[in-house]
Amino acid sequence: MYENLLYQNTDSLLSDDIKNDRLPGSILFSGPDASGKLTAALETARILSCKDKVPGKWQCTCSSCLSHKALLSSNVVLLGPRDCSLEISAAKKTFLNAFLSGQHEDAARYLFLRSIRKLTMRFNPVLWQDSDKLSKISAYMQDIDELLEEIDFPRELPDFDDLSKICDKLEKEALEFEEELMYDSISIAQIRNLSQWAHISLSEGKKVVIIEKAERMLEGVRNALLKILEEPPENTVFILTTSKRNSVMPTILSRVRTYNFTARTQAQSADIIDRVYHEKFDGSIEQYLQQFLSVSPDLIKQYSTQFYEEIINGHIPDLAQLISNCNKFDPRTILRIFFVNLYDIQKSALKTARGTYASSKCTKAICDAWNNITVYNQNVLSALENLVKEIALINRQNENALLEAYVKL
Repeated sequence: MYENLLYQNTDSLLSDDIKNDRLPGSILFSGPDASGKLTAALETARILSCKDKVPGKWQCTCSSCLSHKALLSSNVVLLGPRDCSLEISAAKKTFLNAFLSGQHEDAARYLFLRSIRKLTMRFNPVLWQDSDKLSKISAYMQDIDELLEEIDFPRELPDFDDLSKICDKLEKEALEFEEELMYDSISIAQIRNLSQWAHISLSEGKKVVIIEKAERMLEGVRNALLKILEEPPENTVFILTTSKRNSVMPTILSRVRTYNFTARTQAQSADIIDRVYHEKFDGSIEQYLQQFLSVSPDLIKQYSTQFYEEIINGHIPDLAQLISNCNKFDPRTILRIFFVNLYDIQKSALKTARGTYASSKCTKAICDAWNNITVYNQNVLSALENLVKEIALINRQNENALLEAYVKL
């Protein structure tokens, strides 16, 4: 079990609980980003429906395992926001390189197919029925499914030029799909639709609901989910994931069993990148994927630093140009790098009592702006306009404490 979950002690705990029929109906995978939480959730779903006499082996060829490995099982519903674009781009590169070299071709093919489906699974019609976005979702899904069919198993792959064109089209369609329709938080309607689906009985196997970034749910959504967790449907397992366990509602935490994931070492990350993407890279998995951003991380940090410098020097940044330079902050990874750098550089004010107070106010303003965009769906331009005003006001009210500390760096 869990052969594809590398360098996490959680795999043995999960295996033991499944083998001994101790896995509860609601569990939480908690740990840092890129620590394998989604991999573990998808693998748990596969194992729970495996038809083999000794269930759980990755090489199992039962019909259930084959559909789960291809991420086509109707027994799984995946929801929650995620930046899928970087993984798709990285997987495409790996697939095309494997095709040219003739090494690891099937594994790389699975990798690319799964990277696309990790996006499309979030738009299951079960979740989006009666939504005004359903027609757009259906149009994208149809285009993507038609392209996937051309390279899916057991179909023989075309020559490299044609394969490359198909992969490029898939990447483009997927990125446009994500940019236009990826949501920042789950809606109450999705939870209600999910509840109806979860209560429909199955002839075999178990239903698994995977909810990523559980901390990003609004209060009404949390309460709606709580009602399902209080009386979970039979033969349905709920798997929540989070990188911020303290931000998950306490009443939800009281109804789930937590499995903790740890950050991998640099050597472990390098080994995973080598195994999965067949490339040597000296850095974290997140850093490897960030190579595929439309704007380099160094340049994003440069824009963030310039943004902060202009504000504390009494100038108003050109936000329209900033948003354009940062590719409209799409995918959200660009926004996260921008905000993390902003948070880090304002900590220079922690050298004095006055600066520490200003920094605490500044930290809150940055966090509020981030939440307004990623949780409450505020327009990026509006959120940055408010943040400019907040940081400028904090600096003035504290006698230029932010500017003085920054100048002394």
